[in-house]
Amino acid sequence: MKEIEGMLSAKGLRVALVASRFNSFLVEQLVKGACDAFARLGGDAGDIVLVRVPGAYEIPVTAKKLAASGKYDAIVGLGAVVQGATAHAGLINETTARAFSEIALETGVPVADGVVSADNLEQAVERCGTKQGNKGFAAMQAAVELANVLKQI
Repeated sequence: MKEIEGMLSAKGLRVALVASRFNSFLVEQLVKGACDAFARLGGDAGDIVLVRVPGAYEIPVTAKKLAASGKYDAIVGLGAVVQGATAHAGLINETTARAFSEIALETGVPVADGVVSADNLEQAVERCGTKQGNKGFAAMQAAVELANVLKQI
């Protein structure tokens, strides 16, 4: 039996980060985490492109354009959506998560979901680099592993 397993090696991979400017004090920690993961996995900083967009809702259309370009082995979407008094945050989170899956299926380019979804600011801070790790770091690891799996298939 032959087994295909993704390596956690970013060497030679080209990755695009799509980062929301909304809640930038949180998102910047996600960007740092993603870049740190890429470097720790042997990637070259010159192989990362960072694209800034207004908010999390704009990440998918940008990710789709990047994936369709054929220039990137993986895309990582980074944002922070904190629940307010309305259901708006839930709508954004559901829409972006579904879009990331659809883009990956349509293009064959992995799109990792590094959009933090939190009920309050404290939870968001925890998921952007304190007690609960850094979702940007974790999303980059997933993107690198899946890009390597797909290269082997």
